[in-house]
Amino acid sequence: MLAKRIIPCLDVHAGRVVKGVNFLNLRDAGDPVDIAARYENEGADELVFLDITASHEERDIILDVVARTSEVVFMPLTVGGGIRTLDDIRKLLSAGCDKVSINSAAVTDPNFVKEAALRFGSQCIVVNIDPKRVPVAGATIPESVPEHLRVQPRPGKNGEGEQVYWDVHVNGGRKPTGLDAVEWAKEVERLGAGELVLTSMDADGTKDGFDIEITKAVSEAVNIPVIASGGAGHPQHLCDAVTAGGASAALAASIFHYGEFTIQETKEYMAQQGVTVRMVEQTAPSQAE
Repeated sequence: MLAKRIIPCLDVHAGRVVKGVNFLNLRDAGDPVDIAARYENEGADELVFLDITASHEERDIILDVVARTSEVVFMPLTVGGGIRTLDDIRKLLSAGCDKVSINSAAVTDPNFVKEAALRFGSQCIVVNIDPKRVPVAGATIPESVPEHLRVQPRPGKNGEGEQVYWDVHVNGGRKPTGLDAVEWAKEVERLGAGELVLTSMDADGTKDGFDIEITKAVSEAVNIPVIASGGAGHPQHLCDAVTAGGASAALAASIFHYGEFTIQETKEYMAQQGVTVRMVEQTAPSQAE
């Protein structure tokens, strides 16, 4: 059985790692290079680096921070935020990342995913999907959304029969698209994406656990790896994401950034629960003579 991956995520704003709740109320968590080095030592399987305001602010990603981060880590590094052209991808790969994560640009021009996969290989192309449960009542779907990708109503969680749907959001979670998260996941796989990062906006930063329903729905709908994201508050939540949710990996931020759990502690807990994970021997930090 393939080992389940544990992936810390660095949400970066103005060159600093930040974390919020439901994509809002950001607070500082430290320097990305220092945090990346710590996670390398703790045995993280991969690292995701997201410049969370690059798309919203319509600016390029911070290449110098990416380059400095890639110099201190040897694990696979995925970088996203503000990627709009094939040249953006080329620059990021040249700066030292292994994969790029596309979100807003994929929605704006789905063919961009296909072009990127053909140019750089599907193994380099990750699509980040940020779904949010939105009430059907009063919803308007843009006419530009193809019929087969339009949001599909489903029962709400409140037990009152309210109809909701999983609406893909872009621009750092600021803009709904009318795309159904499950159908969009299938579409980007068809276009050539090699992996998905699925971030529930409802669960993000709450520490109440991943949205298992959407994680399972997407994982069962596609054949490429799905990284569950949003809501980790305890190692058990990561277990749930890769077992009940069917994800190939679980991504977390707050519990690692603020020292609630280490990567090593999380992996030990998951192993005790019967989840196959890659264990590594940690190295002691070097001391000056």
